Amino acid sequence: MKDKIEHPISLLNSTEEAEIINAIKEAEKNTSGEIRVHITYKENTSSFNYAKEVFNQFKLYKTEQRNAVLILISAKERTFTILGDTGIDKVVKQEFWDSVKNNVIEKFKLGNYFDGILFSVNVVGHKLKEYFPWDNNDKNEIPDEIFYS
Repeated sequence: MKDKIEHPISLLNSTEEAEIINAIKEAEKNTSGEIRVHITYKENTSSFNYAKEVFNQFKLYKTEQRNAVLILISAKERTFTILGDTGIDKVVKQEFWDSVKNNVIEKFKLGNYFDGILFSVNVVGHKLKEYFPWDNNDKNEIPDEIFYS
């Protein structure tokens, strides 16, 4: 029995996946914020609309400080969407989200999917730390693994 669904288009190998999961864990050690990476293999998805669906489906809006960030990659469409909850959106300007998106898209254009995803996790982690630093009462509200659909 396989632990993971095999997909015809693979953006990450197992080593890269482990590195991204580790980056999520490391980022979340410094913040009460939550980062979720989701890779979809569905065809013809409107990335933004699908990101909102995923955000709601997995109740990412239920973090205590409303500071979850969804990083959604469409493997077939080769698109990237980043979506922050209301808590983080209140303090972070749109220019930040646009900058992250533009940097990731440039990496994706070069075929550097791992680098793009890792970059987004790291930069989002730093921004979450800036506005939502970790304290002793924080708990991990969202699992750190990469999710697939």
